[in-house]
Amino acid sequence: MKREAYIYILTNAENRVLYVGVTSDLTKRIQQHKKGIFKNAFTSKYKVNKLVYFELFQDINDAIAREKQLKAGSRQKKIDLINRLNPEWTDLMIKE
Repeated sequence: MKREAYIYILTNAENRVLYVGVTSDLTKRIQQHKKGIFKNAFTSKYKVNKLVYFELFQDINDAIAREKQLKAGSRQKKIDLINRLNPEWTDLMIKE
């Protein structure tokens, strides 16, 4: 059975740190990052909780493959990807 999944890129307030992750529930996962519920996690330590990029996949295996591809790529490739779709680096998970 296939299920949807997302890859996402988070950064901190200064846009210095990048984090790539994968999840089947983007809203829930980003809220977990924002609340810092995993106190010893990389994202909590460096206050990485601003969603600046994401992609939706129909199959979790495709999302995992894409996550690995992004993690293996250079920092500049991640920056270029964000700049193409979110040039202001705005938080895509801000509730209006």
